Amino acid sequence: MPCNPCIGGTAKGHLVCEIDALGGEMGIVADKTFLQSRMLNKGKGPAVHSLRVQSDRIAYTKLMKETMEKTDNLFIKQDEVIDIIIEDDKVKGVRTRIGAEYLAKAVIIASGTFLNSTIHVGDVAYLSGPDGIMASVGLSEKLAEKGISLMRFKTGTPARVNKRSIDFSKLEEQVGDDVIYPFSSTTTGKMENKIKCHIAYTNEKTHEIIENNLHRSALYGGNIEGSGPRYCPSIEDKIVRFKDKKRHQMFVEPCGIDTNEIYLQGMSSSLPLDVQIQFYRSIEGFENLEIMRNAYAIEYDCVDPLELLPTLEFIKIEGLYGPGQFNGTSGYEEAAAQGLVAGINAVLKLDGKEPFILDRASSYVGTLIDDLVTKGVSDPYRMMTSRSEYRLLLRQDNADTRLMEHGKNIGLVSQERFDLYLEKQAAIEKEMERIKIITIKPNDAINKKLEDLGTVALKTGIKMSELMKRPQVGYQDLVEFDKDREILPRAVWEQVEILLKYEGYIKRQISQVEEMRRLEVKKLAVDFNYSDITGLRLEAREKLDKIKPLNIGQASRISGVSPADISVLLIYLSQNGGKNDK
Repeated sequence: MPCNPCIGGTAKGHLVCEIDALGGEMGIVADKTFLQSRMLNKGKGPAVHSLRVQSDRIAYTKLMKETMEKTDNLFIKQDEVIDIIIEDDKVKGVRTRIGAEYLAKAVIIASGTFLNSTIHVGDVAYLSGPDGIMASVGLSEKLAEKGISLMRFKTGTPARVNKRSIDFSKLEEQVGDDVIYPFSSTTTGKMENKIKCHIAYTNEKTHEIIENNLHRSALYGGNIEGSGPRYCPSIEDKIVRFKDKKRHQMFVEPCGIDTNEIYLQGMSSSLPLDVQIQFYRSIEGFENLEIMRNAYAIEYDCVDPLELLPTLEFIKIEGLYGPGQFNGTSGYEEAAAQGLVAGINAVLKLDGKEPFILDRASSYVGTLIDDLVTKGVSDPYRMMTSRSEYRLLLRQDNADTRLMEHGKNIGLVSQERFDLYLEKQAAIEKEMERIKIITIKPNDAINKKLEDLGTVALKTGIKMSELMKRPQVGYQDLVEFDKDREILPRAVWEQVEILLKYEGYIKRQISQVEEMRRLEVKKLAVDFNYSDITGLRLEAREKLDKIKPLNIGQASRISGVSPADISVLLIYLSQNGGKNDK
């Protein structure tokens, strides 16, 4: 965790739950090291509910490292890779700074933002990765020599400040949720918030200081060439792009239990230190703020994701995989999800098995990877719920329903854990059937309850399932009138409630998914020859030949490939039995 001390957030929480359902470790470690837990967007529907936890950075890192060190058949070597050994367009291994060579049939580059990374603070620039860790120098040059297209991206981080120097009485308090949801279905026992977070706000004085010093910013002074994150801008960007806003909020987040270090989420900057001191101290509550580590921008190399297959393997280099920030993604959760998929596919390939590809209707992981390898990126990609056409199906509460069977088949989910999942599914189905036959009869007590909830009283008996479809009525509202019920875990009755309330919408999305998958089953070979297909426009041929879509569905989502081009492809496939010979 070299940057912000949290896991999850809007859509990112979905990714963590999906990682967990597939057998990954992120959710487990986040649950064990969280300091505060909050479910975001609770005022909206369940499709956009997203879990976000404040984590203890040091505890998280320590536990994750310990988990890796105790994993059977995993051998850890701490050295710097400066070259990938490639022969006949196939990976053969890696070469390190000290001259060691490790032979391998599959290599996954997970370089984060460290690849040829440069820190910028005002007009000062120096080679370094995040958190004072050394940059990866030399590998970029070797990758470029091998014909890999690199891009230059930029991101940033805010100052870390001393808790003792903040007047919290002037800040807005932000407490954790009373009901705490775990990321991992393996987490049991009581979970408690250990800290409070706070919110602070910039003001007109803050904005004036920044505006007067924009020419000294590395970003606006012309020192940075890389593209910055559209959805996580620096404070300079916010001031320039949103001139009408009188203030911007920031989240004052502790980095851990055993440290006074505070992370100012939302206030990244590349301004010089003297300007940072001025604008931070102009904020109410920060008048005497002590900066422990200044804010900075970081510029780094990454690969064009259009060079990757949906397995995250390079199209032109067999056995080389490129997940995470290495391919233009932003964020821990996006990187972890892709790292897991790349690792799974590397092993499946070595075992001679079919690749593991999740489509857009199966998961946010599938949506993320499809966006990257089909559409490419012009700035660091961040996952958002709005990126999915099927977000009512892809809720974080049903990640296990969608993905745990995959995790079991791959070998990452144990039989014991899978049996618990099956028990949960059986309980949901049983309760769904039960409440469809239970009748709630009108009486003074139930009608008083319904009126208090803001809905009409009963005149005749009604099935409990139908009563629960009213927007104002929840499962827990009816428990006192349901004498035959069993006491069920929250994870079970909440699923029952969601499935009932959104039944019509869910059925509609399922029909959309079926239509999408009708095109996904029409396969295209990686070496498919598009140049000889009469009727394809030149732009479509060029895009299809570059991206190498694996099916008609993916081809239809490529920018520059029109519906008419897809019709030409479909006709060609039907006339040639789905084959294309070079």
